[in-house]
Amino acid sequence: MGFWVIALAFLTEMAFCAVPTPLYAIYQQRDGFPTTVLTVIFAAYAVGVMLSLYLAGHVSDWLGRRRVILASLLVNLLSAGLFLVWDDVAGLVVARFVSGLGIGILTATATAHLSELGAAARLTKGRAAIVSTFANLGGIGLGPLVSGFIATGSSRPLVTPYVVFAVLLAVEVVLVALVPETVERREEGVAYRPQRIAVPAAGRAAFWSAAAAAFAAFAVFGTFTGLSSTFLVGILGQHSHLLAGVAPFILFMAAAAAQVATARVATKRQIGLAMVLAALGLATIAAGGIVASLVLFLVGAGVGGAGIGILFRGALTTVAAVADPTRRGEALAGIFLLAYAGMTVPPLLAAAALTVWPVVAVLVGLLALATALVLVSGSRMRRV
Repeated sequence: MGFWVIALAFLTEMAFCAVPTPLYAIYQQRDGFPTTVLTVIFAAYAVGVMLSLYLAGHVSDWLGRRRVILASLLVNLLSAGLFLVWDDVAGLVVARFVSGLGIGILTATATAHLSELGAAARLTKGRAAIVSTFANLGGIGLGPLVSGFIATGSSRPLVTPYVVFAVLLAVEVVLVALVPETVERREEGVAYRPQRIAVPAAGRAAFWSAAAAAFAAFAVFGTFTGLSSTFLVGILGQHSHLLAGVAPFILFMAAAAAQVATARVATKRQIGLAMVLAALGLATIAAGGIVASLVLFLVGAGVGGAGIGILFRGALTTVAAVADPTRRGEALAGIFLLAYAGMTVPPLLAAAALTVWPVVAVLVGLLALATALVLVSGSRMRRV
């Protein structure tokens, strides 16, 4: 039961981090701020994740998994409260930043806890990995879908989604408190230090190729999460809150499903498949923007999401293979930090570009750059 409780908490928190996605258009229409401000609000989340990863992403190794997951639930519960009581631009930035802090300490901790609880429950490693993958990427996909559905049927679309998730998070605080601990708490003799970042000297070229792939993958994730409603309204004339949640749902669920489906495929074949799917999907999204086709836009999100999901897993596998076994965690931490930089910088640049160029031109240009980065980084990883 402990395994499934942690899986549910992991899924809920990852879903909560994406709850604002279909609501951004409502905030923007109500307050009249430009798209640049919208991406600053979104980028605050990625900054919070990176800061939390660096400062506390590893502390569950000696404080215990359950305690850190409880802390992440409480931090995200605080974020939900901030969304409810402080909903101007400054409040949205702070709430998103706080949510990022909670997610930064959650991902590695929950993944490790699921693995350890699964082993104790005699579950196969494959099942634990599949559940962890679905909770992570699948949760991010479910968040906008649930939020968009609630907002569509609610008279208070900027309140009800956060209330629903606040209740879920509060209940899960109680449930997680009952889950068995899998790490013996060690405070004496443990000196705190931030997460160390290591670039493997022998595999430096492979590391930077994987880093570029992770950056490109999260650039696509970040752009869809932060700007999908902008593109849907600006290009396709679609104002549906539910549809604004459907587009990222398709992207992230395809990424999670593709990772699970290709788990036993050789790494080089995975990367080759990822390159083909990502390039095809991103080109289809661009075509959907050019001809103003919602069907092409959504189909491209599914195909491209599958490719991006496989590519990111390939990047992690590549780094794990070339890193010093004693410093593998530090090398992976570097990849995650660069990945979240990809979630921050390109959407900000895209928002700035929207003040100068038409929406279609910005979308096509962004997708072309992402495709080039995917193909170059993927080709280099395949040669490792």
